[in-house]
Amino acid sequence: MGAGLVETQLVAMHEALSGHVERGALPGLVALVARRGQVHVDVIGTKAFGDTEPMERDAIFRIASLTKPIVAAAAMLLVDDGVLRVEDPVDDLLPELANRQVLRRLDSELDETVPATRAITVEDVLTFRLGFGCIMAPPDTYPIQTAVEALDLKTLGPPWPPPPHSPDEWIRRLGTLPLLHQPGEQWLYNTGAQVLGVLIERAAGQPLETFLRERLFDPLGMTDTGFSVPAGRLHRFTTAYAPDPETGALGVLDNVADSWWRKPPALPNGAGWLVGTIDDFWSFAQMLVNAGTHNGTRLLSESSVARMTTDHLSREQRAAAANPFLGGHGWGYGMLVPAAHDDPPSVPGGYGWDGGTGTTWRTDRKADLTCILLSQRAMTSPEAPELFVDFFEHAYRAVAD
Repeated sequence: MGAGLVETQLVAMHEALSGHVERGALPGLVALVARRGQVHVDVIGTKAFGDTEPMERDAIFRIASLTKPIVAAAAMLLVDDGVLRVEDPVDDLLPELANRQVLRRLDSELDETVPATRAITVEDVLTFRLGFGCIMAPPDTYPIQTAVEALDLKTLGPPWPPPPHSPDEWIRRLGTLPLLHQPGEQWLYNTGAQVLGVLIERAAGQPLETFLRERLFDPLGMTDTGFSVPAGRLHRFTTAYAPDPETGALGVLDNVADSWWRKPPALPNGAGWLVGTIDDFWSFAQMLVNAGTHNGTRLLSESSVARMTTDHLSREQRAAAANPFLGGHGWGYGMLVPAAHDDPPSVPGGYGWDGGTGTTWRTDRKADLTCILLSQRAMTSPEAPELFVDFFEHAYRAVAD
């Protein structure tokens, strides 16, 4: 493989990943490791348990929260266009989120509120500091959780089945709820990406998927990425599995025959509803590696890529989050990034994110390394599963200088 990647270590990575499939932990996966112009792809297993045909490189996966950095990049296209400014309030485009009320405490009833001290800004949405997001507690622990469930917003938990609302109806319903924290005060996972999708639609004046297709997917050659799978490509679509919370036994989360992804969703969920292939996502990741260019054509400005991949949280905000999703790292726009302070480097390093359906990506600039893995076994917690740990540890061992 040359000086960039060590062949023997790539063989060891293949054996480690194959072990997970052979043990029945998942039916298959596709993994990519890239460094200094070298791209190694490993295709293992099958698209579903019981399949006789092997997995192929062009298999289509539900990439889940790897959707978030893609949608963040779409927002930065509008910033580069001068249509959005990160410091501006969202009130004009999202009047449903103007004049917010904020819960006095997390356990308050919905009418126990105080006025927001300021408006929500575009950057609040991009950095997940708009004041609303995931609560690390069992369902119905707090009144706000019960209200979110009643409104069918799918924002404090898994996004499936997809909410039945249009983007306008979804944001209207969200706007009936108080915030959990003051705008800009604290990092809270997930909801910002859903709000961002609606914001992009209104700023661009066209459906989110249309904007993504015209400005990102087509220029990057991401032909299989979208919010649904066309009928002619269903033969390449994988089956998704999830472990039973009590027994650990795998059950089908979504199969091809009656998949939620067989038709476009009512809400194109910017937090986690895209599907795609390993090569599609590599094209997106490579664009960021190349500071916003693809095949010599600039898509994003260097400054936008820098903002996406820079930590925007203070040390106090990282500590206050006390959230395993962050795990001591920083947060850029739609993705994990190295924290602004000088903690010892970790594996994996760099920027990227994970998807709850069993997908992960990191680009480590210091190691000049990009790693992407698409699998079919849903995560059961924010902690990296053994499959991810094995993948990244072997990928880093393959680095040769």
